[in-house]
Amino acid sequence: MVRLVPKTQKFFDMFAEMCGNIVEGAKLLETILRENKDLEARVQQLHDIEHKGDDMTHAIITKLNQTLITPFDREDIHRLASSLDDVLDFIYGAGERLVVYKIARPPKAAAELAGLIVKQGDALNKGVSLLEKSGDVMPHCVEVNRLENLADKVAREAIAKLFDEEKDPIQLIKLKELFEVLETATDKAEDAANVLETISMKSA
Repeated sequence: MVRLVPKTQKFFDMFAEMCGNIVEGAKLLETILRENKDLEARVQQLHDIEHKGDDMTHAIITKLNQTLITPFDREDIHRLASSLDDVLDFIYGAGERLVVYKIARPPKAAAELAGLIVKQGDALNKGVSLLEKSGDVMPHCVEVNRLENLADKVAREAIAKLFDEEKDPIQLIKLKELFEVLETATDKAEDAANVLETISMKSA
């Protein structure tokens, strides 16, 4: 029998793959921030993961353009792919700044923020895995938002501590930007969770 409509289930697998790639990148970033060794080689690995994420995003957009009937709104597929890609962009952006700014010993709070991104990635992964089954995505979206609020608090306290303790103004600027990039990654994860929530509500 000839299929007149392309299969659409592939999108769920592709989004799961994207989330898995985010978790891999976030875990590597956390390791980089906790361990002061092989910085350039590890950041290059992070770049490879980010590039892989770009390819995944492109594959989803290409699939979207080739598919007549999609499992949920085309706009939401595009928004989810873009928001997940943004998370990985900022994960790599944090690693890149370690090399460019020659930050050899990042504060412990930086690794703490990366750990929160790992947890957000796990929650997004669980949420995406439930889309195909029309499962309850909401608890995982709420968890991503909770972690983002916690990241805000960690970043605020870390930056306040910087202004209290760091005497070198150049170093202060570098570390403040690192914290801001990490915190923005958690914001982007929250954006992705909000798209997931929208998709879930439309499907209810």
